[in-house]
Amino acid sequence: MSETYHIISDGSCDLPEELVREKNITVVPFYVSFDDQKFLKEGVDINVRDFYQQMVDQKGVYPKSCMPGIQDYEEVFLPFAKDGIPVICICITTKFSGSMQTAVNAREMVLEEYPQAKITVIDSTINTVLQGQFVLEAVRLRDSGASYEESVKRLEEIKSTGRIFFTVGDMEYLKHGGRIGKVAAVAGSVLGIRPVITLKQGEIFPSGIGRSRRKTTEKSLELLVEYLKKSRLPSDCFSVAVGYGYDIQEGKDFRDHARDTLKQQGLDVGDIPTYQIGAGISVHTGPYPLGLGVIEKAIHH
Repeated sequence: MSETYHIISDGSCDLPEELVREKNITVVPFYVSFDDQKFLKEGVDINVRDFYQQMVDQKGVYPKSCMPGIQDYEEVFLPFAKDGIPVICICITTKFSGSMQTAVNAREMVLEEYPQAKITVIDSTINTVLQGQFVLEAVRLRDSGASYEESVKRLEEIKSTGRIFFTVGDMEYLKHGGRIGKVAAVAGSVLGIRPVITLKQGEIFPSGIGRSRRKTTEKSLELLVEYLKKSRLPSDCFSVAVGYGYDIQEGKDFRDHARDTLKQQGLDVGDIPTYQIGAGISVHTGPYPLGLGVIEKAIHH
């Protein structure tokens, strides 16, 4: 079946490579550096697993991430422009990165050469595994036969329903990366306090604190349950995923626990996939982020 349009996302979507291939998505990677000199393309020059291993092995070294450049986007857009295939490009929230602006600039350059090209760049207002879920909703629209215009409209409608409820191993990386603002105000500098954080409409907000990992992960789950229960839609209209960092087993255990908890609460969200949070976000959270992403499905059955 020939594609009616093609879906592109920046590397913040954190979807596994095999899924990206299977669903025919193009990912424009972020770059990551441990020494400020050498920037490695995530998923190309360094895989996420090795990235986490270096983070864990080099405690006190704070890696940096860098968004894709204009050329990165241009190289990806051009073949579709040449072939007359429309493109939907989904980018990380503009509050966290200039990736979307770079994509828009690349689009302008491609349009100079191919004025007929159709390239829509969307500010997802979200990031990491939640952005991944959003990208998969775009795939569902495409594969259901929805038109290009219908798909863009529907994606714009559902993006504001996206939430991430998550916690981190400690405050160090958030402090170092300057991402802490409102979150720090709540947690203060009390030793051993871990924050629970909500991401919505592109920004992070404090949603609680706890001394133990169990407390903060439970709080994240409570926030998800509360969100689903307050929604005007039935729970099966939502897609939920677990995002984890270095500890793969912790991610799986948390997924199983979330599934059981939602069932007990009479909430049905179907399958809950687990995805490893990529370098673009974990440079700010450290190696132990853990949380849940939820977003309204583009198509309700």
